[in-house]
Amino acid sequence: MPDATLTFEDGTVRVETAPETTLDPPHTETDARSKTRRAPAFRYAALRRWLDERAVDYEDSVLDAPDLPNVASTYELREYQHDALSAWQDAGRRGVLELPTGSGKTVIGLKAIEDLQTATIVVVPTIDLLEQWRRELEAEFGVPVGQLGGGEQTVEALTVSTYDSAYLRADELGDRFGLAVFDEVHHLGGEGYRDIARLLTAPARMGLTATFERPDGAHEVVAELVGGKVYAIDPDELAGDHLAPYDIKRLEVELTPEERERYEAANEVFTNYLAKSNIRMRSGSDYQELVKRSGSDPEAREALLAKQRAREVMMNSDAKVDALEAILDDHRHDRIIVFTAHNDLVYRLSERFLLPAITHQTGAAERREILGRFREGDYSRVVTSNVLDEGVDVPDANVAVLLSGSGSEREFTQRLGRILRPKDDDRPALLYEVVSAETAEERVAERRR
Repeated sequence: MPDATLTFEDGTVRVETAPETTLDPPHTETDARSKTRRAPAFRYAALRRWLDERAVDYEDSVLDAPDLPNVASTYELREYQHDALSAWQDAGRRGVLELPTGSGKTVIGLKAIEDLQTATIVVVPTIDLLEQWRRELEAEFGVPVGQLGGGEQTVEALTVSTYDSAYLRADELGDRFGLAVFDEVHHLGGEGYRDIARLLTAPARMGLTATFERPDGAHEVVAELVGGKVYAIDPDELAGDHLAPYDIKRLEVELTPEERERYEAANEVFTNYLAKSNIRMRSGSDYQELVKRSGSDPEAREALLAKQRAREVMMNSDAKVDALEAILDDHRHDRIIVFTAHNDLVYRLSERFLLPAITHQTGAAERREILGRFREGDYSRVVTSNVLDEGVDVPDANVAVLLSGSGSEREFTQRLGRILRPKDDDRPALLYEVVSAETAEERVAERRR
């Protein structure tokens, strides 16, 4: 009789030991009802490793994950992709890989599946990525691929799921996969989504992202659930060889006298309240304190509204529209994506320059049509708010115009990545940052860089 038995039950790994043993496995708690010990499902790999290191004889019936039928990908890994996969393998087949948008993170995931030949779930944040991964898996491996999300609920040995669907079905999926690949893994730091990784027993885990660190520090939770960052490479290291070389140009524009008056007046309301309330705004927690106060303090609420008015003036100024007109004229033969922070500006630019517009209000069918026409060359430019930052298969462009955005490094990296795929010619990709001079937007631009 083995000294220990591992089974899966109710999202946990149950450890039953023989009466004569005195094992005290880590990460476990005593279950008084069954007189066994239990550990969260994501600790399964650590439990096995602990037992193996002590040469404990144990019976393992946790996973119900079938082997795959000898799948193989036709992709050849580039040197940096091979290094990334090797780093993940050396880390016990756990960990996060941080690579720029357009560098082929999906290919590394496919090679990890080929390496392990075990049932795999790929978890993605959007329907676009769901469809993209499913196409790749079917084309490369020629086996049925399950889909959870987008109106379909089927489970196969290879399955692609949205984060939302995986969260809703995590209990029943817990023991069915040997490998879990989390695309855009920083999403896993969200409070609810964490349960996906907690309830899966998958001993092999791979996170893929262009920007791992989260401003709220939740990447530390992701590191516990998936593994820490085991490989990272900067866009600059790939530019010219594997990604398009690129330049970044910052254009500073002036507010009109009327805009300057509105900006200064709104900003004064905000700064006066901060001085009066001794709020320093040195971190996100300071801003959250102001938001909390606004629920009961009318002055705090007015300060927040004033701050929003000032942001709208500096981000949507007339001079930015004029600057975009000049850029569009200079790059009339290029493929251009224009990014803004506000939908109102998207529609304003769309109407003025006859640009196809994509926002969160754009239906899925219309968005696919616009991107399809952009890919085929029928459209040479599009304008969008935040919906194309990540999780969407965006056709190649060589010029991006950042008219407005947040101070997020992740947002900046994702937008830069939209123009970094290799091109047929040697011209560098070009990112324009258009910034309102002598406003808080200058600090925002520095922060995201």
